[in-house]
Amino acid sequence: MNKPVDPAKSLRIGGFLPFTSVDYPGALAAVIFCQGCPLRCVYCHNRDLLPARGATQIEWREVHAHLARRKGLLDAVVFSGGEPLMQKALLPAMTAAKSLGYRIGLHTSGIAPDRLRAVLPVLDWVGFDVKAPFEKYDRVTGAKHAGRKARQSLTMLAETEIITEVRTTIWPGVIDAVDVRTLYREITEIGVQNFTLQEAREPTTRGPVGGDIFTDLELQSEMQNEFTNFTIRRVA
Repeated sequence: MNKPVDPAKSLRIGGFLPFTSVDYPGALAAVIFCQGCPLRCVYCHNRDLLPARGATQIEWREVHAHLARRKGLLDAVVFSGGEPLMQKALLPAMTAAKSLGYRIGLHTSGIAPDRLRAVLPVLDWVGFDVKAPFEKYDRVTGAKHAGRKARQSLTMLAETEIITEVRTTIWPGVIDAVDVRTLYREITEIGVQNFTLQEAREPTTRGPVGGDIFTDLELQSEMQNEFTNFTIRRVA
């Protein structure tokens, strides 16, 4: 009898972090970096994960075996990227990790609402990247219709009980204070309660980019009043 094919086997994995304390709030986690992303954000610092297939690929069976060995020592598995939602094998991989007893986290731009809907039942936490005001996504991502899809995905998440952190990365000259005001009003209308402004890293040097928004106390005060949890995350 032929052995059943594991549907998670085809997950294209460009990197694996076996231990982190910062990628899933309040939990020790492993991070699976999924290969491939349709967006071309100017500040992307995981450019090696953009192509659908990378120069090297880690086998799912190796990752699964590691997770099985770490049961009881780790709390969660985070699927990051790239953009995890671009892969059909994401749900089987998440389900397999969930069956080992892990909480499941997802880092996503929400570019594929239908696939997000499919994985909602296994998710425990989501880090959702809102790139810009929804009507201005093209200039940040280089992808048509990305803003519409992101709005659809974020609206879907806001209707669930899944803990979600929405975050926006600031690249000076592309996102300014006017954009941030438009953006935070759009997401509060959707129902977002947890919002983080995060500093970009320069893709080559990995150093902080900064920007006037991080010293704009008036803007920060506005957002502090709008969200249940508002955070500024600077590059260490």
